[in-house]
Amino acid sequence: MQFTAAQIAMMINGKVEGNADTAVASFGKIEEAQNGQLAFLANPKYEEYLYTTKASIIIVNDLQELKQPIDATLIKVPDAYTAFATLLDKYQQIMRQQLTGIQQPVYMAATAKVGENVFIGAFAYLGEHVIVADGAKIYPNVFWAIMYVLEKIPSFILV
Repeated sequence: MQFTAAQIAMMINGKVEGNADTAVASFGKIEEAQNGQLAFLANPKYEEYLYTTKASIIIVNDLQELKQPIDATLIKVPDAYTAFATLLDKYQQIMRQQLTGIQQPVYMAATAKVGENVFIGAFAYLGEHVIVADGAKIYPNVFWAIMYVLEKIPSFILV
């Protein structure tokens, strides 16, 4: 899954400096990042890597001043640590929405019906006559013992 600098900036309320269409598909440490990766710089101790990293996009603090030109697209935010943590959280949410398949172990009663493109997490219990609609997500440790009909609900979370 790829994200552009513009999309990332929107998720973390940042300002893009450089090519807003630059895309990344993974994360990397600023000192090790490669083309197609996103890195962040919050600690001045790592500032030297800002000029040598191969990262395509770098999240930096608003107050970061460049001492020389760089190739990467920057996303400036008030606090790079917080912005990166927010981005990781949003990424986790997106990835949860992409889940499909049935993890093991799972208990499904013989009368339970499961639609297509569903996700059923480990240790879920689907009792008699439970119907799981197409695209539904049952997260790990869910106990579902009463008959419910989920009609085209793409995702939900039971706590």
